[in-house]
Amino acid sequence: MRIAVIGSGIAGLASAWLLSRKHAVTLFEANDYPGGHTHTHAVAMGDRHYTVDTGFIVHNRAHYPLLSALFDELGVATQPTTMSFSVRNQASGLEYNAANLDTLFCQRLNLISPRFLGMIRDLMRFYREAPRLLDETGDGPSLGEYLERGGYGAAFRDEHLVPMASALWSSPSAAVLGFPARYLVQFMANHQMLSLSGRPEWRVVSGGSRRYVDAMRARWSVTERLNTPVVAVRRHEDGVDLVTHAGTYAFDEVVLACHSDQALALLADADGVERSILGAMTYQANDTVLHTDASLLPRSHKAWAAWNAFIPADPGDACTVSYCMNLLQGFDSPEPFVVTLNRTNAIDPQRILRRMSYQHPVYTHASVAAQMRKSEIQGRRRAWFAGAYWGWGFHEDGMRSAVELARDFERGLAVRGTVVA
Repeated sequence: MRIAVIGSGIAGLASAWLLSRKHAVTLFEANDYPGGHTHTHAVAMGDRHYTVDTGFIVHNRAHYPLLSALFDELGVATQPTTMSFSVRNQASGLEYNAANLDTLFCQRLNLISPRFLGMIRDLMRFYREAPRLLDETGDGPSLGEYLERGGYGAAFRDEHLVPMASALWSSPSAAVLGFPARYLVQFMANHQMLSLSGRPEWRVVSGGSRRYVDAMRARWSVTERLNTPVVAVRRHEDGVDLVTHAGTYAFDEVVLACHSDQALALLADADGVERSILGAMTYQANDTVLHTDASLLPRSHKAWAAWNAFIPADPGDACTVSYCMNLLQGFDSPEPFVVTLNRTNAIDPQRILRRMSYQHPVYTHASVAAQMRKSEIQGRRRAWFAGAYWGWGFHEDGMRSAVELARDFERGLAVRGTVVA
């Protein structure tokens, strides 16, 4: 079979990798590099060179089994990292790093602060009570509704849970409060985030995440078409036509491994079911900057963490996050490498190294319901859909979508009685 794969994020890469074992696969990518959110930058500082990630960074073997298996198959080396989390509140000056008691109380006055101690009590109560949501039926409350119903304090909501979820999903605070509470708690439970002990060891790809992309490309027989954005997909009885600025290409089947909204926009003949499912999943654009401006990190070095949430003084502004890549990737550099989302105006322009825009899915009751309907569109009319948006939006979710797609693709051929050339 001649198969086109549109998009080279993890879902597209893995789909091409798996399908190319039996089929002739052509991968189309609009960017000049393959990888999507797997984005590693070569940066020089003084006489030393660094490979800094700005998209996909961390994984662990317990909760990323498919991705870990791929790394093992490719012989990709990984190394331990930290997943410490800090918060800085611009209005109150509060800073803490949840890594240990010393960093949690890096501001010693918090030892006697009723608000701060109440936040910790609410945190422990949330760990105990939130798993009960998993036993409920129906849509359930939004996160904001759940916290209000449970009488959780503003400190826990605004200075811990919302900034943490905003950092995890690169999502605005208001959108986080609209998340289905059960969906968020299910993710936290699956990742052992509702306990203080027994958490998995997090890891990063040694030398930058692009190492796995390079290893994959060195081993596959996929035809790559970089700098080739697809502008339309037209399906007909005998195949699929991909329209690009360079011309039209004919295939037997197409895998749309781009974001759901992009996939819907590409389908020239999308039907009502496809519009209903793909259209229910929306995205948030995040301005992402790699820089060396340490002022974007907490003022206290004790509060520096791998993930550093910033709560702006204006309540109308969204929480933002800065990743300290020295902690995450183990760099020993004269100045810290920092990746900051949606706070570009605060960064010293002279310290900006790279600037990107990444799209991340926004989760609502409607989008979660749409996820459950994937089987209604998967493989219909020669179109297949892969992407992390079918899960929680992380790398393992993109990998899983590709594994499931490859399995369903072969089953679909068997049902059709198609002979594989």
